[in-house]
Amino acid sequence: MLDRQLVAAYAGLAGIAPKDELEGMMAAQLIAAHSATMECYRRAMLAEQSFEGRREALSHANKLSRTFAMLLDALNRHRGKGQQKVTVEHVHVHAGGQAVVGAVATQGGGAHAKLAIANAPEPPVWSADAAGASVPIARDAERTLPDARRKIARSAEGK
Repeated sequence: MLDRQLVAAYAGLAGIAPKDELEGMMAAQLIAAHSATMECYRRAMLAEQSFEGRREALSHANKLSRTFAMLLDALNRHRGKGQQKVTVEHVHVHAGGQAVVGAVATQGGGAHAKLAIANAPEPPVWSADAAGASVPIARDAERTLPDARRKIARSAEGK
């Protein structure tokens, strides 16, 4: 049994492939947290386990799972794979210029690549011009509202 666990730990370390000593320590902690989590789940599933014992084992497994996720996030940040955030504080749009606020992704490739706003509620409608500019979609325009009052004559007697 111990040999299988040792082989699994070595395989896990090889799979994580640490690049330096710090990554090696994080990888060892990841493997230890995973092994401890799985042991807690195993104990929670024992048929003779009491309700309190099962609850305690699942509570520890939950905490260990969160620790594993935090360690994995730290390893990814150390490797430079964490999400990057760019904050633009000042934007100047001069006369005749255009600006887009939001995440922008390109569609297609080469000289005919088209821009699209990521997570847009509707896809843009492309115009026929060669530059591929999108046609603006009319929204939030001021419109007259219909009369909300009924035009049905009613009697004053409550009918």
